[in-house]
Amino acid sequence: MKFGRSWLPAHLLAWLYAALLLVPLYYLLVSAFKTNDQIFGSPFALPTSLSPHNFTEAFTSADLGAAVVNSVLVTALALALTLGLAIPAAFALARSDGRLGAFVERVFSLGFLVPTFAALFPTFLLAASTGLFHTRAFMVLFLPATAMPLSVVILVQFMRTIPREMEEAARMDGASTFAVLRHVYTPMCMPGIATILLLNFLTFWNEYLYSLVIIGPDPGLRTVQVALPTLKSLTGTDYGILTAGTVLTLVPVWAVYTVLQKRMQQALVSGAVKM
Repeated sequence: MKFGRSWLPAHLLAWLYAALLLVPLYYLLVSAFKTNDQIFGSPFALPTSLSPHNFTEAFTSADLGAAVVNSVLVTALALALTLGLAIPAAFALARSDGRLGAFVERVFSLGFLVPTFAALFPTFLLAASTGLFHTRAFMVLFLPATAMPLSVVILVQFMRTIPREMEEAARMDGASTFAVLRHVYTPMCMPGIATILLLNFLTFWNEYLYSLVIIGPDPGLRTVQVALPTLKSLTGTDYGILTAGTVLTLVPVWAVYTVLQKRMQQALVSGAVKM
């Protein structure tokens, strides 16, 4: 073996961990093509048919088409606003050498200490007082606020690794502060930007509590995570349809991860090298 026998336990643990991740995914995928009797009778057996009935039923029953559109709209706008705020903020903090910059950076770090449930009631009051209760606009404005601490902290660390000589060279060529941010710092921080895009996308797309409270269960406004529980019934849930709806909501997550995974891996590797 390339790494010697001492690496064998590590390889075994890695494959074991991969298997633990694949088993639930396999169960979810095969259940999406089964009936309730087949799911409970032979949970890990392959489906007898690949009929898309469960998927079409989930799509129509929960009105997932409108819900996916709402989730895409809220998530995309919230991500754009997060980047528009986090990149300039991180740029300013990375270039700051004074005590004020260090204090502001610590203030951003304090955002990690705020529990999710602790901000629910104040957020409800804020939405009601601004007239944005039961609207998607409030979620577009609220989600970036929750993502700013992590986004700024990650980007600041990336921007601090960029040599000041590159900025000075750009200044000598007549570049403005905005041009330095756009043409020097932003391209060199693409792995970090991809990382916060992926992490925030997963958070925004899977957000349930605030979407349920703020936007509400209105079929025309609700997000996909609020629409999915409507597939459950007190009289009897069709778990095949429920799992099919879940699989449909995972497709955008898989697509975004596929696009951004290389950049995120670059960020992790570069971070390990810098340590």
